[in-house]
Amino acid sequence: MHDTLSASDLRQMFLGVCDTMLANIDRLTKADQLIGDGDHGIGMRRGFTAVRAYLESATEETVGAVFKGVGTALMSHTGGAAGAIFGTLFRAGAALDTPTLSGEGYARFLEDALAAVQKRGGCTTGGKTLIDALAPAALAARAGVSAGAALPEVLAAAAEAAEQGMEATKAMIATTGKARTLGERSLGHPDPGAISLAIVLAAMSSHVPAPAGAA
Repeated sequence: MHDTLSASDLRQMFLGVCDTMLANIDRLTKADQLIGDGDHGIGMRRGFTAVRAYLESATEETVGAVFKGVGTALMSHTGGAAGAIFGTLFRAGAALDTPTLSGEGYARFLEDALAAVQKRGGCTTGGKTLIDALAPAALAARAGVSAGAALPEVLAAAAEAAEQGMEATKAMIATTGKARTLGERSLGHPDPGAISLAIVLAAMSSHVPAPAGAA
């Protein structure tokens, strides 16, 4: 079991995230066609293609530098609000000026990412945005760390909470972005940004699976 990940390990993890995201572009496009502009999948394809290109030549020795590189690639190439939000989210990890990523570091990353995205987007929970997946993920990660969980369990807890948070957006009425113009017609559909975040955190968790029987 991995209690920490090196910067090189983290780069490999994000390469897996890129593969997973690029395999889900059609899902993201269809989700955004229902309540948005329909371009979320296109933006995610651009962004994570750029992330892969960055990772294939990256040599950073701190996990913070890797998070910053991923965020910068997303911010520079995704376009639109998604580029700004997802870029901001991952660049929040730049504060982790350490050679390895621990469960504590991951929880801190999610907490810093939540604060940064809320500041940038002016959103809070309940607005049918990726915040509704990110906030529970951050809480679950911190709870895991407080309970003494190792990195794999912390990753798994955050991924599960993000998935549940994404599912919960189906019952919300959008208050920001294109979807807010739909009012109650946005009910029944998950937020595309929350879907993307849930996919990302699940892919990160699957790279370092928790042992069978772990809480």
